[in-house]
Amino acid sequence: MMIPTEDASARKQEIEEKLKQEQETLSFIRESLEKSDQLTKGMVSILSSFESRLMQLENSIIPVHKQTENLQLLQENVDNTLSCMDHVISYYHVAKDTDKIIREGPAAHLEEYLACIAKIQKAVEYFQDNNPDSPELNTVKARFEKGKELLEAEFRSLLVRYSKPVPPVLILDAIGGDEDMEMQEDVMLKHLPEAVLKNIIRISGWLLENGCNQDFMNVYFQIRSSQLDRSIKGLKEHFRKNIASSAIHSPAVQTKRKEMPTKKPPKRPGKDDVLDIEVDSYMHCISAFVKLAQSEHALLTQIIPEHHQKKTFDSLIQQALDNLKLEGDNIVSAAQRGIMRHDYSSVLTVFPILRHLKQTKPDFDSTLKGTAASTKNKLPALITSLESTGAKALEEFADSIKNDPDKEYNMPKDGTVHELTSNASLFLQQLMDFQETAGAMLASRESSASASSYSSEFSRRLLSTYIYKVLGNLQLNLSNKAKVYEDPALGAIFLHNNYNYILKSLEKSELIQLVAVTHEKVEESYRELIEQEIQNYQESHSWKKVTVHLAERNIPAFQPGTKLKDKERQIIKDKFKGFNEGLEELCKIQQGWAVPDKEQRDAIRQAQKREVSEAYRAFLQRCANISFTKYPEKYLRYSAEQVEEMIDKLFDTSA
Repeated sequence: MMIPTEDASARKQEIEEKLKQEQETLSFIRESLEKSDQLTKGMVSILSSFESRLMQLENSIIPVHKQTENLQLLQENVDNTLSCMDHVISYYHVAKDTDKIIREGPAAHLEEYLACIAKIQKAVEYFQDNNPDSPELNTVKARFEKGKELLEAEFRSLLVRYSKPVPPVLILDAIGGDEDMEMQEDVMLKHLPEAVLKNIIRISGWLLENGCNQDFMNVYFQIRSSQLDRSIKGLKEHFRKNIASSAIHSPAVQTKRKEMPTKKPPKRPGKDDVLDIEVDSYMHCISAFVKLAQSEHALLTQIIPEHHQKKTFDSLIQQALDNLKLEGDNIVSAAQRGIMRHDYSSVLTVFPILRHLKQTKPDFDSTLKGTAASTKNKLPALITSLESTGAKALEEFADSIKNDPDKEYNMPKDGTVHELTSNASLFLQQLMDFQETAGAMLASRESSASASSYSSEFSRRLLSTYIYKVLGNLQLNLSNKAKVYEDPALGAIFLHNNYNYILKSLEKSELIQLVAVTHEKVEESYRELIEQEIQNYQESHSWKKVTVHLAERNIPAFQPGTKLKDKERQIIKDKFKGFNEGLEELCKIQQGWAVPDKEQRDAIRQAQKREVSEAYRAFLQRCANISFTKYPEKYLRYSAEQVEEMIDKLFDTSA
């Protein structure tokens, strides 16, 4: 097949144009390569030149740099040497530089003073290490010792200047100041101003670091010990002034009529008031010691190093504690002397003190935790001594009630309550305020097995039995005393009054409930005794001598209007005369007797009026229509109403 000529010509022309374009492209590439080669050669030339110059610069700079570095090292060495020289030279000038501040002492500027002491201390260390033979060492050593002495003196001075006794009013606020003297947790005692305390703590820290433990701690406990003791003595003086005031204003002691006791015995004037205040003072001092010792311990822990706190605190409280122990021992001795004199009222001082010591003991033990055994045992030893003395007093009191002698001159002429009865009742009433304490005393006398395990109920039963024993001894003694009276009627009134007084005392002081713990029928027993003595009085020979004249026997039988014989008339006259004279004499005598209890007095009168009046009315009725005398007014002196009025005046000295 043949290709057309026109197409071949076109195709050839197209190929030629493409070839031409390719040749032009190739030509352009060649030109670009040539330019690139030229640029590369130029860059290589520049870099070679730069490298050459860098090498030349390095060869020039490195020697200079090394020389500069050596110079800098030399400069640093010179600076260090100069600095060391300045530091060393400063040690030679420390004494001079600190002279003024050391001489002025630490009082004005404590921190500046301590800074100077630190400089001196460093100088001492330098010379000891580098030049121990130099005179400068002795100088700075002397200056350091002087500085230390002044710090110790400042420590003492601050304590002495600001350690003041705590005022009694603040102590009373801290312990409550009431009868129970309960500790008031919210009342804090501040012994030193804050700024002063801060300086003392700072100084003590420095002294501790520099081995001055014993010296400054001895100073501390001596000064604070004196302050503690003065605080307690100030409180005692506060109470002593109250005693003086009480002595000035207390009423004169008056003779008291033995009335029925009230539930609480009245406050006793004079000497007993003073004794009460002394007891109150001692109990407050015990509480004050605990509170003050607690606050001293809190202060001490801020100032004294921990491993020395227990020993220092032990030493600090010794003086005050020994004084309290001595005063307690004196109270025990006074009570023991009272027992020997049979003055058991003085022994009652033991009871409130012992009770308070026992109440205080937990706080006391807590406060003295960590002290020496001899210190801890002082309060328990005093408690044991007081308990033993009280127990002995209770035993001897019971014996004294039983053995009180029956002395005629000591018996009340009016048959009223005997002093022994009132004293015994008062003693027992006062025991009611100290039931637990008295019960524990009695328990301490039991066998060791019982005493070691006694309960409050056990001690209560012991006290109940003890009171019943005292009452039994008293009853026996009173029965013997009543025999001293020649008139059995007066003896009956005496026993009646005493038994009635005892019963009223038991009831009003709640002693009866305590006795009933072991003897339920004690009230019933006393009521029977009282009724028996009333009956003995009414049936006594004295009244029989009066009423015997009114009896029907020996009265002759007669009819109204019958003329009596002289002998018969004389019998009736004698009966009237015997009755009148007997009644007058008896009323005169018994008017001076006493029955203090109004209810009992009225009851006895009423019973006696009823018995005598009935017999007298019957006698008058039998003799109404009998003519036995020309002078009836001589024998008919009293109407039945007048006889009753006379009996109503019995036991009434004012009638």
